[in-house]
Amino acid sequence: MHFIDPHIHMVSRTTDDYQNMRKHGIVAVIEPAFWTGQPRTNAGTFKDYFSSLIGWERFRASQFGIKHYCTIGLNSKEANNEALAEEVMDLLPQFLLKKGVVAVGEIGYDDQSAAEDKYFRLQLELAKEYDLPVMIHTPHRDKKNGTLKSMDVILEHGLLPENVVIDHNNEETVEAVLDKGFWAAFTIYPKTKMGSERMVEVVKKYGSERIIVDSSADWGVSDPLSVPKTASLMLEKGISKEDVHLICYQNALTIYGKSGQFNEEDWKAELSVDQLDLHEGNSVLRGQNPEQTTFTNIVEN
Repeated sequence: MHFIDPHIHMVSRTTDDYQNMRKHGIVAVIEPAFWTGQPRTNAGTFKDYFSSLIGWERFRASQFGIKHYCTIGLNSKEANNEALAEEVMDLLPQFLLKKGVVAVGEIGYDDQSAAEDKYFRLQLELAKEYDLPVMIHTPHRDKKNGTLKSMDVILEHGLLPENVVIDHNNEETVEAVLDKGFWAAFTIYPKTKMGSERMVEVVKKYGSERIIVDSSADWGVSDPLSVPKTASLMLEKGISKEDVHLICYQNALTIYGKSGQFNEEDWKAELSVDQLDLHEGNSVLRGQNPEQTTFTNIVEN
């Protein structure tokens, strides 16, 4: 099987991760703009970060046979620095229509502060203006209330639930998210958030419609192979191959494909990799022999 990881922070991962992901069937990834572990102090750092998501990281992934896409947004954690947030809001329109940008995100709430609410709402309006899907970060603290509040605000701004992914769900939030017509994504972490065994039980209870699995792998303890590992466990536990294909591939393609930027044709047939290629004069090579490979991706459900 082939897989999409629709929420993974590859800027913090190594080339070994790209090689292992490709080996285990991951053909495409979406990297949401987020904070980098330490708060940024000026708008220029955001501009350079956004540029890396649509430039160097997209190139780096291609050198290992993986198609890379991203979402662009001001994350909730850094929205609390209002002076900086205002400058970042001025930057966002410069990036939202760039090649490979498939959504506004990840946006939403962290502490559920007034500042977070302000910039969440402003970015929902940007999503409407640019006709893009939205990726929602639900808070780690007071998750249920934060998730319900997020959906209420989205509906208040007139966005269609079928154009919005609510991420970082758990057993406490999934029913409300699905009942309201949103896409429900689940982050599979080794120790926190959502484990693979728990994910299997969620799928047994709620099925595969509008459910998505991702890794959200970042600079912390996380696993960039969470999607194929969870898929394998679901198959082992009797979930059909068709349902696994939906949860670990097709559903992400359907929602983010609405951007017009996320297309199966980009990776479905043959994908040629030449590690002699350069990005603005830079190579992924550090002394090793370059690979020149053709990947054949026959995607089957």
